[in-house]
Amino acid sequence: MSALAVGAVVVAYLAGSIPFGVLFARARGIDLRTVGSGNIGATNAARALGRKMGIVVFLCDAAKGFGPVLAARHFLEGRVEHGPWVVAAVGVAAFLGHLTSPFLLGRGGKGVATGFGVFLALAAAPALIAGGLFVALYAATRTSSIGSLAGATAVPPLLHLFGAPPAFVVAAAAMWALIVVKHRGNIARLLRRTENKV
Repeated sequence: MSALAVGAVVVAYLAGSIPFGVLFARARGIDLRTVGSGNIGATNAARALGRKMGIVVFLCDAAKGFGPVLAARHFLEGRVEHGPWVVAAVGVAAFLGHLTSPFLLGRGGKGVATGFGVFLALAAAPALIAGGLFVALYAATRTSSIGSLAGATAVPPLLHLFGAPPAFVVAAAAMWALIVVKHRGNIARLLRRTENKV
């Protein structure tokens, strides 16, 4: 991997690490990590700060995945060796930044919004279909984790169906696995039928 590609991956990781939920909550005198589920993402932000702020956090978390990948596609994909793999690595780096933010001593969120932003830049149609699935299931159940898990699960096969490069499909599968791991508590509560609604 070239120095330029490595630099793009590092920048993407740092961009993904910005904990917008924590910052917005702190501006209101709230430590988001100590309220509700303790998660730093949009769902817990909505519980702590209201639905409008939850939407703002979702959009900001999605943007920190979307921006680096869009830039990588524009500046790197056709200019470096193994371009699609480099772009996929940039997306995974932004995603991992959200999950393991150095600004939070390695802690982070569950990655759904940032992952959506990554795949919106990689392959808009599959990302939007998966996003639509999330919206439909959330509207039907008022349970964010059901929509999140279903949407994340749909992305890898949708990418394959739409003919995305193998690098994008591999990245999607890896990110899906991490999202499932991050949602293991939610899955346990869903099985017990005690999952929180928003």
